[in-house]
Amino acid sequence: MSKLFKRTKILATIGPSTNSKELIEEAIMAGVNGCRLNCSHGSDEERDEQIKWIREAAEKKGRSVAILQDLQGPKIRLGMIRDNHLDLKKGDELILESNPNFEHEGGLTVPVQYNLAKKVKPGEPVSLFDGKIKATITEIVSDTAIKLEILNDGFIMSKKGLNLPDTDFGGDILTEKDLHDIEYGASQDFDYVSLSFVQSASDIERLKQLLLSFGSTAKVIAKIETKKAISSDENLEEIVKIADGIMVARGDMAVEAGAEVVPIIQRKLIALCRKYGKLCIVATQMLSSMVDSPEPTRAEVSDVATAVIQGADVVMLSDETANGSYPIESIKEMKKVILYTQNHSKVATISREKENGVYSAISAAAARLAEKIDADVIICQTASGATATIMAAERPNLPIVSVTANPRVANQLALIYANSAFVRPYSEEFGFELAKELKESGYLRTKDGQKDLLAVIVSGDRDKFGTDTIRIRNV
Repeated sequence: MSKLFKRTKILATIGPSTNSKELIEEAIMAGVNGCRLNCSHGSDEERDEQIKWIREAAEKKGRSVAILQDLQGPKIRLGMIRDNHLDLKKGDELILESNPNFEHEGGLTVPVQYNLAKKVKPGEPVSLFDGKIKATITEIVSDTAIKLEILNDGFIMSKKGLNLPDTDFGGDILTEKDLHDIEYGASQDFDYVSLSFVQSASDIERLKQLLLSFGSTAKVIAKIETKKAISSDENLEEIVKIADGIMVARGDMAVEAGAEVVPIIQRKLIALCRKYGKLCIVATQMLSSMVDSPEPTRAEVSDVATAVIQGADVVMLSDETANGSYPIESIKEMKKVILYTQNHSKVATISREKENGVYSAISAAAARLAEKIDADVIICQTASGATATIMAAERPNLPIVSVTANPRVANQLALIYANSAFVRPYSEEFGFELAKELKESGYLRTKDGQKDLLAVIVSGDRDKFGTDTIRIRNV
């Protein structure tokens, strides 16, 4: 069973290449455990339809699937540029004018969708079009416009992004669009909300308070992509501790802080998430050549395998499934790499934070016990998902089957390492009953020559002590 069950999960971005009921169903059948809905594109009406399609596909497969709402944040973009192309030369002076209704009519004054004049300072660097154009701020021209000196030849296009690695947004990273999307999302079936351009732990705290005020039970993912977020180990660790999970957003991080820092920060973030039992997603350009090619490069295969060996919970597909020509092939290739890697290499060991409380210690002990007795599966009865998450942080070399009465918890666990979550009405024996059911269906398989399935079952009285019992059972 463990050779067929991928412990590192796949999160796929839904976009034009997968924006239909049939394609979403095909993606989930191919191995997707969670779907990312990117708020930088699309409308609320499109989201309504996509959420419906995802839930219908998950029900058809009989699995829980997580849905992640990815907030745009202060992703500063250029407005519409005449003919969608503007050539720039080294030494040009480009003016960025904040006016969402202004369209570029020619010349070197172009619209931008965010008022930078209130945030930037002369001398700060700016990258345009994913770093293809480098510039320096030379002047605050007015209350709504700034002037840049262009440092290299190139061109820009409509709606391309800007990065300002040294600009301090002072905690003001939630835009009016984000606030609308948060309120909308709180009324929808989102399991996770990811916050873009996080700079400090206080950014996460603010979003959590907003979600709470709207009655949302979604968990918060901090996207690590700014120079300020990684400015010190202490700041990075505080962000990890307060967030429910982390996304290693390698694309913007490379532009903001330099490509050379990305591999080290990725390793550091995965280790921190494992230390504190938090979800870790590795994202951006994992199989980027498959946007246009039916096969990945060897470097991309190595990139995915490295994330698996480091112990990431999730690897993410972006343009590959949103805009690529081979979305389903990308999912299948990623799954193939995950399975081969986990079956031929051990996950890197780390020093975990000491468990606090009885249920945490029992959860961690159960994971270690299951490996020592060569069990086939860990069955986890959980109300909040905390027990299963702590077990997963131990990175056991076998599946964790979680059973809960709460559909939201099951969906959230769909992205947690090694977890396969099921919703069943609560009873004292619903973990054992689920194990029998899954064995009879063929989902759980015994070792060759064995009649019974050896299971470690972790449970407890949810109304009294919570998780407090470990049982070893033959199923």
